[in-house]
Amino acid sequence: MSISDRLRTTFETSTVLAARQIVGQLLVRIDEDGCRRSGRIVETEAYTQSDPSSHSYRGPGERNAQMFGTPGTAYVYLIYGVHHCLNITTAPAGTGEAVLIRALEPLDGLHAMMQARSVTDIEALCNGPGKLCQALGIDRTFNGTDLLDSKSPLRIEPERYHPPQRIDSTLRIGLSIPQREHLRFVDGKSRFLSRKRVPESAVTQVDRRR
Repeated sequence: MSISDRLRTTFETSTVLAARQIVGQLLVRIDEDGCRRSGRIVETEAYTQSDPSSHSYRGPGERNAQMFGTPGTAYVYLIYGVHHCLNITTAPAGTGEAVLIRALEPLDGLHAMMQARSVTDIEALCNGPGKLCQALGIDRTFNGTDLLDSKSPLRIEPERYHPPQRIDSTLRIGLSIPQREHLRFVDGKSRFLSRKRVPESAVTQVDRRR
């Protein structure tokens, strides 16, 4: 079984585990002119169908149909009519679950990303779900893209995995509903997170790698 196949199996098996294992993976966007833009995933959030904050909570519809699709594919939606957000579908097809990509550590194509974002601060380039989509040129045209296909213009390259020394979990960001579970996963050493300062009491170290 290839690395991509193993990762797809994880996507199908557990949304929470997938959210953890995506941290450290490389997200790549290949432009039409061949320009490569990429970033290391440093922050994710898990959304299951039983979660009232999930788009899938009330079942499938026109907007969230892709969330019920094949695991390992892109679910891209527009928030506030302005910002695109990239998710990776999880759970078996027919179950609406996904992992939101919240932040990247920019790697390839910095000039192109800075032009797309009109910023020069590398730490602010991809430190939010809308920002990273703008930096990589991700919009609704990528909805349904197979992110584990090595030929996709938007893809994860698991063979270039950069494992973090530590993965921390916290409550998710920006939700108005009460939360009990820590479903936000971050590279505990990264300076590229969407929210850097989190009270130590709110952090759980879920995975330490030496």
